[in-house]
Amino acid sequence: MGLIDRFRRGSSGRTSKPARDGARTGSTRVRAADRVDEQHLHAWVTARRGVEGFVEPRTAVSDVTLLLVAHDGEWTRRRVPSVEWAHQFCNNYQVPSYDAAVVGIPQRMRDWNRRHKEQERRQDG
Repeated sequence: MGLIDRFRRGSSGRTSKPARDGARTGSTRVRAADRVDEQHLHAWVTARRGVEGFVEPRTAVSDVTLLLVAHDGEWTRRRVPSVEWAHQFCNNYQVPSYDAAVVGIPQRMRDWNRRHKEQERRQDG
């Protein structure tokens, strides 16, 4: 809590009201991976070449995800059941897989995003 926030809240020692039963407490509910996600990944990986997989760990707002990046930087991301599932999926399709928290995101993906953003600006303007 910042200094300004302390003054705004007043001098009472309490920082928040206790949550009532069933009340929203600010926590998020993460949607689990499903069959549609798996089907999308299957279709995507079989339709492109030079694909690599980047397994992204669970965060406060997202479950484990698998980021697939093609040779030209085109990409897709979907939720998956687990880190192990993501690596096994990549192995089944002979796609190299990496832990994104360790190796990061490939430059070709950032380049692809930049190119497509520039194309959209040209089309809109």
